[in-house]
Amino acid sequence: EDAMQRPALQKCIAVALALLVWQGAAMAVGLDLLLPSPWQVACRLWSVWREPGFFATVAFSLLRISGGFALGLVLGVLLAVAAGRLRVLELLLWPYVTAIKSVPVASRQLAVFISFLMVFPVIYSNTLQGIKSADGALLEMARVYRVPFSRRLGYIYAPQVKPFLLSGCSVALGMSWKSGVAAEVIGVVGGSIGERLYEAKVYFQMTDLLAWTVVIVVCSVGFEKLVLWLLRRCFAAWEGR
Repeated sequence: EDAMQRPALQKCIAVALALLVWQGAAMAVGLDLLLPSPWQVACRLWSVWREPGFFATVAFSLLRISGGFALGLVLGVLLAVAAGRLRVLELLLWPYVTAIKSVPVASRQLAVFISFLMVFPVIYSNTLQGIKSADGALLEMARVYRVPFSRRLGYIYAPQVKPFLLSGCSVALGMSWKSGVAAEVIGVVGGSIGERLYEAKVYFQMTDLLAWTVVIVVCSVGFEKLVLWLLRRCFAAWEGR
């Protein structure tokens, strides 16, 4: 139990130190318009979440960004599994995956589409790498004994893919929020978190800007924890069946 509590305590200390650095920087600048203090941002955050449209704004962005992530996750895994079986499919998909990796966020204004573009290549590449790292001896034995692909997928590929997929999701989740909100800011999408950030930037409301940034961080971290927990439960159920 102490071992489990120690990382949490260390993270709390790191956050406290970061807040102290922030407070020191705010005091050094001495101008709220440029850098408000953590206390000012916390007070503004307390009032922001009680505003009538707060939850609607968060839900608006959350649904679209999570939708793009889910689409990238499902297609990335399915196509990686298919490419792992068919070398020709991997070659055919290579130029598309390479092109998607290079698409700039500013080229589109749809948060769903941008989130998908950021997530898909990461999930696809990590899953495919996990499939390729499967034990060759086990695969050969499964081929000799004519083990169905569904059983090979569950007992040979899944344990190998698990760390790659979880690592890819951890990276892709943060990217999906960063790129999704950026797309909302660029497109000034009405009713979104990006719109609130854009307004705060235009009117030099630095306290509002930082308060909404905190909201984005909390949503991103919470969404990441939930998705990774669900994936671990799915893998545990698959391995224990």
